[in-house]
Amino acid sequence: MTTSRTTAPRSFSDHGSARRRRSLVSLTPLIDVVFILLLFFMLASSFVDLRSITLDTPAAGGGAPSIEGALLIEVRVDGVRFAGRYLSLDDLAARIRGQLARQPDRRVLVQPAAGVDLQATVRVLDRLSNAGVRNLSLMDQGASGGGGG
Repeated sequence: MTTSRTTAPRSFSDHGSARRRRSLVSLTPLIDVVFILLLFFMLASSFVDLRSITLDTPAAGGGAPSIEGALLIEVRVDGVRFAGRYLSLDDLAARIRGQLARQPDRRVLVQPAAGVDLQATVRVLDRLSNAGVRNLSLMDQGASGGGGG
């Protein structure tokens, strides 16, 4: 006695389809999450180099600091002036370095003129700080008592 079992013919697409569905993992959501995290960290992080420049500020109730013996640097719209002469920032740094070699505790005053961009003043302050100036002050237009020279 032979019993014949009839089975429906299987197609190639049906063969092991249950096993394939379980092992098939879609990478699209994983890639989406990675790109979203990348975008988040790119927008959340800051790549700006923030450096600070230390300036002397007058004490409350104190008188105006004396400018006697101090080196006065004028930041004007047409350039930087020191000792009556217009100088480039490199020449200014070299001259200030030379002055500070003789008197390291000498005070340096930076006076921006009216209409000067803040960035130009900060550029001068930064260059002086890099030149080794430790006693650096920023003064307003009316504090010099008039003349330049």
